[in-house]
Amino acid sequence: MGIGVCVFLIAVGAILTFAVDASVAGIDIDVVGWILMGAGVLGLIMTMTIWGNRRRTVVTDDPAEHRRVEERRDVSPPL
Repeated sequence: MGIGVCVFLIAVGAILTFAVDASVAGIDIDVVGWILMGAGVLGLIMTMTIWGNRRRTVVTDDPAEHRRVEERRDVSPPL
């Protein structure tokens, strides 16, 4: 689940829980709203956990830049 889907679930659940005053036979709309909000929050936590670890890990084997090293023979080594 992506972050957008999670936020959408939370928003739809909040609308059903707090703004809708209708009743449907056999279905409690408030409970459906709370379930959607819970699923959205749980999905958001899981998405952040998975994507947070994924973005922190960077592995590079190649050096950042190549340098040429030359040995100077006109200077005596330190004592």
